[in-house]
Amino acid sequence: MDFEVGAIFAGKVTGITKFGAFVSLAPGKSGLVHISEIASTYVSDVREHLTEGQEVKVKIIGVDQTGRMNLSIKAAVPAPVSEPRRAPPPKQAPAATEPTFEDKLKRFMQDSDNKMSGLKQYSDKKGARRRGR
Repeated sequence: MDFEVGAIFAGKVTGITKFGAFVSLAPGKSGLVHISEIASTYVSDVREHLTEGQEVKVKIIGVDQTGRMNLSIKAAVPAPVSEPRRAPPPKQAPAATEPTFEDKLKRFMQDSDNKMSGLKQYSDKKGARRRGR
């Protein structure tokens, strides 16, 4: 057997830990399926998805320098077909009583300019008094 990245094998779960499951592929050859590679959905407890002795189909997704194999169950099975997303309903024009974003922005800028000019006039008057005018 050629154990290289991308190969798919049938194996047997030999041990379960909180971070994944060990799968035996052949006598003397086993690898780890990390908890994130068990299912395409969130897995909080490995025992909810796998049991010891269970036959599983795995794909080799990595082999490190020491020969340890990283396996994936979710990569070995086709992805579940989900319903196509529906387009959101078309946006309706804002009601005549509700101002648009542009209107709100324009009003904000006008109010800001008015406040800034008022502050500037006040500070100019205050500064003139200090200079003795």
